[in-house]
Amino acid sequence: MNNIPEIKIGVVAVSRDCFPMTLSETRRKALVAAYEKKYGEIYECPTCVENELHMRKALSEVRAAGCDALVVYLGNFGPESSETLLAKEFGGPVMFVAAAEETQKDLIQGRGDAYCGMLNASYNLSLRNIRAYIPEYPVGTANECADMIREFLPVARTVVALRNLKIISFGPRPQDFLACNAPIKRLYDLGVEIEENSELDLFESFKNHEDDERIPEVVKEMEADLGAGNKKPEVLVRLAQYELTLLDWVEAHRGSRPYVAIAGKCWPAFQTQFGFVPCYVNGRLTAKGIPVSCEVDIYGALSEYIGTVISQDTVTLLDINNTVPDDMYEESIKGCCEYSHKDTFMGFHCGNTASGKLVSCEMKYQLIMARTLPEVSTQGTLEGDIVPGDITFFRLQSTADAKLRAYVAEGEVLPVATRSFGGIGVFAIPEMGRFYRHVLIEKNFPHHGAVAFGHYGKAIFDVFRYLGVEDIGFNRPKGMLYPGENPFV
Repeated sequence: MNNIPEIKIGVVAVSRDCFPMTLSETRRKALVAAYEKKYGEIYECPTCVENELHMRKALSEVRAAGCDALVVYLGNFGPESSETLLAKEFGGPVMFVAAAEETQKDLIQGRGDAYCGMLNASYNLSLRNIRAYIPEYPVGTANECADMIREFLPVARTVVALRNLKIISFGPRPQDFLACNAPIKRLYDLGVEIEENSELDLFESFKNHEDDERIPEVVKEMEADLGAGNKKPEVLVRLAQYELTLLDWVEAHRGSRPYVAIAGKCWPAFQTQFGFVPCYVNGRLTAKGIPVSCEVDIYGALSEYIGTVISQDTVTLLDINNTVPDDMYEESIKGCCEYSHKDTFMGFHCGNTASGKLVSCEMKYQLIMARTLPEVSTQGTLEGDIVPGDITFFRLQSTADAKLRAYVAEGEVLPVATRSFGGIGVFAIPEMGRFYRHVLIEKNFPHHGAVAFGHYGKAIFDVFRYLGVEDIGFNRPKGMLYPGENPFV
């Protein structure tokens, strides 16, 4: 995937002038050694910050080293103003972490009081309106702090990516599809650029790609990808033409932004004019690291991109779609898993999930559209059951009054045959029934959710916090009531 940034982290130790600077320097060296032994390269800033002049010197050093993210390491109590000004002037994602005391044998000259200093650091960050990543328990040994920095890495990578992201959309949301309403103000607040285009412009570009000399090569890629599932070979040329159209559009329109996601149109007129549905192409580009959401879902594309950057893997966008029938639950789930019936549901979309995330795949036509349209114009879906395993279901959304709201829930795709159509799976999330009512419905979330393949809830939650999202829903366990939940039910 070449659509996500590589991150270089720098460590700057800080020291309060009434504490030995050597204590912070020695602890910084131990931290860097521990990180490099476990995880690889990290930049060790040679200047230990005790005052504002040191701060400027350290800042020039981390910038010269090409650092994208910064760890401010309190080797002792730390200088409140200088360390927080360092975070402010750095401008990129910043983490604060503090050193624990090493031994009872050295609690006089060797005591750093960083446990206390972290409190004042956090207070000063708030006074200056500076966002910083502070771990759940931000004080530790060199090895423990190294692990905390590693957990900061996907957060830093995502923050950098979003500040350099452009979302390209085509067309307005389909009629009666207000669930994909996308106030763009909050995109700008996040640092994300948005380019909204007419689907007519896209159609013109598609027509201009007719007989593109690269089409046969892309068709061969598609044939290899589909294998035995290549049941609609007649549509591959047009799908390849469309894929090249999108990729060329990205290159011509990314402008100053190195990273791109797409919110694409797929109905109601798309299939009749283009002569196919774009689902398979959407999944192929998503697997390449360029998420393409369906139905011009701009915040869906944003959520997919966040999942891509955090997981460094293919994601998908699904409808939180339908219940699991009683007989399927009784036959295939009850007794085999600890999930109640209400913990389960089916996640579905027409065919936009990449082939690598399906148990097996087959090119088909879009059944729902074909109920009212000629079948030949609805070809292009990739259908199959989604691979079983751990997943994280999540979404970042702007409300109609331009407030950021999000949710994240971990669960799994069960190894249960769906006996249905589209890209689909039987999902299980603990306490999904309550989560569905008191987060998804209560907070007015649309039906699309992004899916990352693995448990990434901690990193996603931390990203949302860093971005300033105050309302983050999650699937609360039994005994932990939601606001407004009836305690007598």
